[in-house]
Amino acid sequence: MPNEVEFYTETMAKIYVDQGYFEKAAEIYRHLLETEPNRTELSEALAQVEGKIASPRDKHLKDTVPLLAEWIDLLLTYRNIKKLKQLKEKI
Repeated sequence: MPNEVEFYTETMAKIYVDQGYFEKAAEIYRHLLETEPNRTELSEALAQVEGKIASPRDKHLKDTVPLLAEWIDLLLTYRNIKKLKQLKEKI
């Protein structure tokens, strides 16, 4: 989009943050800070967004791996129970 910068507003950055598009929000905050460097609230918002960019991927991965392992264990247990029921029906 050639005129994309026209839509670089604080509101647009907040919308991107709410939707989880942290990289795009940071890009907008950086642009706004170039044009208005004295706005401390923009600097603070950028710092918060950059913090979200750095940390959540690792945290989600740490949370996901144990859940996936537990899900696989439950799936295998369920499969074994089905096999036992089928064997019991044959007897």
